[in-house]
Amino acid sequence: MSLGDHPWLYLFLLLHLLPSITGFLQYIPTDLILLDCGASSSMTSQDGRNWYGDAHSKFYATNPETSFVFTASEQKPSVTQVPCMTARIFQSKFTYAFPVSPGPKFVRLYFYPATYSNFDISKSFFSLNANNYTLLKNFSASLTISAMKPSKACFIKEYIVTAWENQLNLTFSPSPSSFAFINGIEIVSMPNNLYGRGNDNPLTYVGSDGNPFYLDSTTALETFYRLNVGGEDISGVNDTGMHRTWLDDTVYVFGGQLGSIPSYTPDIKIKYTRKTPAYTAPELVYGTMRLMGSNQSVNLNYNLTWYFSVDAGFTYLVRLHFCQFIPEVTLPNQVVFTIFINNQTAEAIADVILWAGGNSVPFYKDYVVWIPNGSQSKQDLWVALHPYMEQKPEHANAFLNGLEIFKLNNSGGSLAGSNPEPVSASPEQHPVPKIMKHKGSLQVVVVIGVVFGGTFALSSILWVFFHQRKRELREPGTREHKSSWRPFSYASSSATIALSLPTDLCRKFKMAEIRASTRNFDDENVIGSGGFGTVYKGYIENGSIPVAIKRLDSSSRQGIREFRTEIEMLSRLRHVHLVSLIGYCDEQDDMILVYEFMANGTLRDHLYKTKNPPLPWKQRLEICIGAARGLHYLHTGAKHIIIHRDVKSSNILLDSNWAAKVSDFGISKTGPTSESQTHVSTNVRGSFGYLDPEYYRRQQLTEKSDVYSFGVVLFEVLSARAPVISYLPKEQVNLIDWARNCYRTGTLDQIIDPQLKGDIAPVSSNKFAEIAESCVRDQAIERPTMGDVVWSLEFALQLQETAEKNVNTGDILSYSQKGSFVHEMITSDDKALLPKAENDDEVFTCKFSSSQKSASSSAVSTGERSSGNYDSDRVRSGAVFSELMNPHGR
Repeated sequence: MSLGDHPWLYLFLLLHLLPSITGFLQYIPTDLILLDCGASSSMTSQDGRNWYGDAHSKFYATNPETSFVFTASEQKPSVTQVPCMTARIFQSKFTYAFPVSPGPKFVRLYFYPATYSNFDISKSFFSLNANNYTLLKNFSASLTISAMKPSKACFIKEYIVTAWENQLNLTFSPSPSSFAFINGIEIVSMPNNLYGRGNDNPLTYVGSDGNPFYLDSTTALETFYRLNVGGEDISGVNDTGMHRTWLDDTVYVFGGQLGSIPSYTPDIKIKYTRKTPAYTAPELVYGTMRLMGSNQSVNLNYNLTWYFSVDAGFTYLVRLHFCQFIPEVTLPNQVVFTIFINNQTAEAIADVILWAGGNSVPFYKDYVVWIPNGSQSKQDLWVALHPYMEQKPEHANAFLNGLEIFKLNNSGGSLAGSNPEPVSASPEQHPVPKIMKHKGSLQVVVVIGVVFGGTFALSSILWVFFHQRKRELREPGTREHKSSWRPFSYASSSATIALSLPTDLCRKFKMAEIRASTRNFDDENVIGSGGFGTVYKGYIENGSIPVAIKRLDSSSRQGIREFRTEIEMLSRLRHVHLVSLIGYCDEQDDMILVYEFMANGTLRDHLYKTKNPPLPWKQRLEICIGAARGLHYLHTGAKHIIIHRDVKSSNILLDSNWAAKVSDFGISKTGPTSESQTHVSTNVRGSFGYLDPEYYRRQQLTEKSDVYSFGVVLFEVLSARAPVISYLPKEQVNLIDWARNCYRTGTLDQIIDPQLKGDIAPVSSNKFAEIAESCVRDQAIERPTMGDVVWSLEFALQLQETAEKNVNTGDILSYSQKGSFVHEMITSDDKALLPKAENDDEVFTCKFSSSQKSASSSAVSTGERSSGNYDSDRVRSGAVFSELMNPHGR
C-alpha cells in the first residue's frame, strides 16, 4: 500500500506532524506595509522589497493637500534611495490610517534629517501617536542623529504596538511654530507571543525582591538595542521574516576585556524547539557567541560586561539569547554563571544546558529592570556575566549569543524620551562597574584601559586582588560579613536619619550589641528568611526583651532604598496592629532592622505547608480583623495615605496573644497628597499572586491595590492554600479565579478548608466570601475601603458567634448572599424598622433567642458605609461590634 493509494493519509500525517513542524518554520507576516513617504510611485529598495509611493496613498486619514512633498537636496553615501530620499512634511496635525489585522505590529519609522527645500530640519519638533500610545513628544530628528555614535545620516526608530481593531493610526503633531516630517513607514505583523507573554508567565523583575512582572499586549515597546553577540551585523533580509536588524555588539562591550569569539562554522545545526521557535532569532545569532576566554584564573577576576545608554524614568525589558554549541559542553554544571543587570543579581545560577535541555538548543531569558530618573535624561544600563563557582562547575566561564533591550511605555501610555544632547559621553566617562559575585564573594573594582592592552589589564587585576586579600587577612572576620551593598551611612542624606528620628521612636544599635544579642548570628537563632535577608531571634536590655533582628543578605535584591523606607515609615507609625520597629544598625557594611518579637510567626505559617495545628475559624476571623484594622490605619490614620504595596499572608505576623500585625514596609509608598490626585504613578511592585491587576495594567497605585491584595489573603484564610498552585487543574491554579467562580455559582464549600468542617457556620462563611470577592474585583472603584472591610469582617464574626449560641436553642439563622454590605443584625420582630426592600431576597433575617433580643433590638440596617463616616457610624449603630463592646478591641 502506498500513500498515493490513500490520499487521506497525507492529511492525517500533516495534521499529526503540524504541531512539531511549526516550531521550526520561519514567520510569514500577515501584514506587511512599506510606505515611501513623499514618493510619487512605487519603488524597490536595495534589499529587493517593493515600497508604496504615498502620492496616491490609500492610507490617508487627513487630506494630503495639507502636507508638502520634497526630495532631499543631498544624498549622503550611506543613505539609500528608498525610502529615505523623499519626505512628507506637515505643518499641522496629520494622520495615516493603516488597515491591519488585530495583533502586535512592528512600526518602523525612517528619518533622514537633510535639507528639504527651504525647510530647516533643525527646527523640526513634533509628536507622534500610534492609536492610544505616545511614541514621540517634541521630538527632534536633527538632535537625535547628531548625538549618535557612530555617526549616521539616516536612522530608524522601531516600536511594537498592538492593534486592537482592524486599524492602526499614526498621527503627527508639529510643535508650535514648527513642522513634522517622515521619510518612510514600515508596518510588519509578528507572532502574538514573541515579546509579550501575558499574565500566565511572569517575568523576573530585577531588584524587586523576586516579585514578578507581567508583560501583555496592552504594553507598547520601543526597540533600543538588538545585538548579534560575537557576530557581524545581520540585515533585515536575513532575519526570520520580520525584517529585524541585528548589530555587532563589539562597540558595547566594556573596556579592554572583550572575551573571545569561537569561529562560526556552517555545520553548527541549531535545534529550535516549541519554546524557542525558529522565528525567535536567526541561526546566525544562535550560531555565534562571545565568551570570557580560556584562562579560567583571569575569568574569575573580571565580568564580561556590556553597557548601554537608555532614557531615564522608564522600565526596560532585557532579553538574553543563549545557545551553547561548544562541542565540549554538553552536560549541566559544566558552565554556570551569574547574570547581573545594573549591578543587581538578575539570575544567581545560569546553567544554559540545563535550561535548554542540550547542546545547540537555543533558549532566551527575559528580565525587567527600572531605570530611575537621575541628574541627566540618559542613564547607563549594564549587563554583566561572571562565573558561578559554588556548584564547582567544570569550567569557569560565561557566554552570551544575543541581546535585545526594549523600553516599555509608562503609566500614561508614553514611550517618549527627551531629546539627546548633540554629543554623547565617551565610554571613558561612564562609571566603572563592580565585579560582582553572588552570595557576598569578594568584589574587585577593575579599571581597564583599552589602549594599555591585556598585559597591563591582567597585572591590574592581580594587584588589586592580592591587595584586597592582604587587607582582609590583616582584618580577621571582615570578609565573612561583606555585603554587596554600600553601608547605609554612605547613602544620600543618611547622615541625618538618626538625628531626625527621636531616640524613643527608633534606636540606633551598635554592631556589638547586635552580635551579642544573636550570639554572633548563630544559625540556631534563625527564625526565618525572606527577600530582605535572614531573621534572627535575639535579646536586648540584658536579655530581658526578645526581638526579631532582620539582616540584609549579600544576595538580597532589596537595598538602601527599601532599608530607608522601612525605617522612615515604621518609626513614625504606631498602632496595635502594625509591627513595631525598635531600631536599626548600619555598621560594617551591614543593614539591620530590629523589631518587636512575634512569637507565633506569620499567618501563612498556620495555613498551609506547616506542622502547626489548623486555626479555628473564629481565630482566623479575629486575625483578619486585626490585619484589616492595621491597613485601615495606614490608609486613614496618618497625615497622608500610606499604601503598603506588599500585603500577603507572610507579611501578617502574630504575637504571643495571636494579635495580627502588618509588617514589611520596604516598598510602601505615600499615596495621593492632595484631593485633586486620585493615584500615584509608579513602577509595579508587589508579590506574585497578590498583585492588583488594575495597578499592573495602568501602573497607577491607590489604596485599593492593598484592598485587592488583602482580598487574596482572605481567600487564603478561607481555603488554607496558596494563591497560585501550578500543578492543579487549570480552573483551580489561580485561587482568585476559582474562588470567584465558586462564590458566584453557590459552590463555596469546594474551596473551604476541610479542617473547618463543623467549625464554620455557613452564614459566616458566606458573608466572609462576599467581603473577599468584593475586595478582588478587577476595577478598583468596585472594591470597598478598608474601613468597610473591617466593619464587614466584624459582622461575619458576630454572625459566627450568634450561630454558635443558637445551636442549642433551635432558633433559625438565615442569610441571603444578594445583599452587598449588610452591616447590622435585626430580629424578625424588628423588620418594620427596615427600609422597604424592592426584593425580599435583599433582606437579612435572623431569629435570636430572647436573651439576645434586647442587645440587638435597636439595630437597623443602614446599608453600605462610607469610609469618611466610619468611626461616627460605628458609634451610632449600637453595641453590636467588638470594638464597642470592648474598647480595646479583640
